[in-house]
Amino acid sequence: MTPAAPAVVTAPTPTRRRAFDRSIVEGPIASAVWKIAWPTVLQNAIGGLQGIIDHVMVGHYVGFTGNAAIGVSWQIFLVVIVFISSLFTGMGVLVARYTGANDHDKVNRTVYQAFLTSLVLAVGILAPLGYFLSPRLLDIVHATPAVHAQALPYLRTMFLFSIGLLMFFMLGGALRSAGDPRTPLRLGVAITFLNIGLNIVFIRGLGPIPSFGTQGAAIGTVIATGAVSAYAIWMMFAGKLVVHFPRSMSLKPDWKIIRALFRFGLPAGVQGVAMNVAGVMMLRFMGSLKHSAEAQAAYAVGYSELFSLITWTSVGLMGAAAAVAGQNLGAHHPDRSARAVHLAARMGLGVAASVGAMFLLIPEQLMGIFGLNDPIVVDLGRQLLRFLSVSGLFITVALTYTGGLQGTGDTRSPLYITLVSQVAVPLGLCFFLQQRGTLDSTGVWTAILLGHFTRCVLTVARFHQGKWRAITVD
Repeated sequence: MTPAAPAVVTAPTPTRRRAFDRSIVEGPIASAVWKIAWPTVLQNAIGGLQGIIDHVMVGHYVGFTGNAAIGVSWQIFLVVIVFISSLFTGMGVLVARYTGANDHDKVNRTVYQAFLTSLVLAVGILAPLGYFLSPRLLDIVHATPAVHAQALPYLRTMFLFSIGLLMFFMLGGALRSAGDPRTPLRLGVAITFLNIGLNIVFIRGLGPIPSFGTQGAAIGTVIATGAVSAYAIWMMFAGKLVVHFPRSMSLKPDWKIIRALFRFGLPAGVQGVAMNVAGVMMLRFMGSLKHSAEAQAAYAVGYSELFSLITWTSVGLMGAAAAVAGQNLGAHHPDRSARAVHLAARMGLGVAASVGAMFLLIPEQLMGIFGLNDPIVVDLGRQLLRFLSVSGLFITVALTYTGGLQGTGDTRSPLYITLVSQVAVPLGLCFFLQQRGTLDSTGVWTAILLGHFTRCVLTVARFHQGKWRAITVD
């Protein structure tokens, strides 16, 4: 009898995975910063068009009360969303370190736990509480009845369907920290152009779809972010990105990772809440001025939108500084981490100076883009932009050095600095002037500038102390 042929055992095909970009920890440091920075800055600029287009369309179809409503609502929404998304800062610290150490498994497990945690927080906490508390939150900022009426449906829509925006923040932060800033750029472009199309439909109305006015801007945002984020999550599960979710991963929470996410992220969350609470209180001080709605409208456009021409770059460079500094510290190259932060700050200063010159030379034209032609609003906006032309230099340096601190794991120092510079200093000055009966728009704008100056000085000083070099993540 012929013996049976031995069975052929085929080894399982290993899962293909994209390699991390090692040039961030091994190549020229300026190239590493630029490689992360330019897609992030461009994404912020393109994504910022969302807010600008919202304000432009609402300003033309609703009026300056609509601009004030979006500004007030967004400031309130950020207070909550920034706190919940603080775990993404913790995630970024861990992902950058593990990427620098070339540990794929820890990177994937960290991002997966951040995904599960944010899903629970958005659906189980943010949506129901945000919907029912929105009226009380609007009362805090002394919104006029006209602004309140426009803001309430906008704010409730954003709270109820915030999951898409949170997922986008999570995905973008994870991929940038892992050295892939181009995928978040592509996703951000898709969200922006989809949102533009949806705004045209929902703000002004089209065919059988009625005009939703200010709420239409929120509807467009939540649909666009939800659809694109769902596609990106599918890409992670399909293994098409440098960070991916193997199907073998369990839905069971890994409390060790979750605790680490909050250990590094919670200070950043409290910092974000403090900053945005301060922003809400600034709106409250504006609400006590003689021309309160006009001041809030000028602030919504001048600070929340036009000033973004500076902060788009600054926040992008902050993310680049965090990713490059964190990865190099994970690869045991702390001197490269320091050089990356210094280079990012210099890049930001060039942009801030250029945009600041525009604020000084063509303020009326910039305000006119948003349909603001009320003489009082334009005058207040012109006044504000003069202050912001200087303030931009300070906030750019402060943000890039904050990125260096947070990316290396020092998330507590920026919190303490924020409490002093963004809360105590500006609110203290406004309160002092209000008690003396001399608070006016100039006093509010001065408080903003002084806060940014203080934050810049304290952040740079803290980074140069170098204590971040000894921080460990395990």
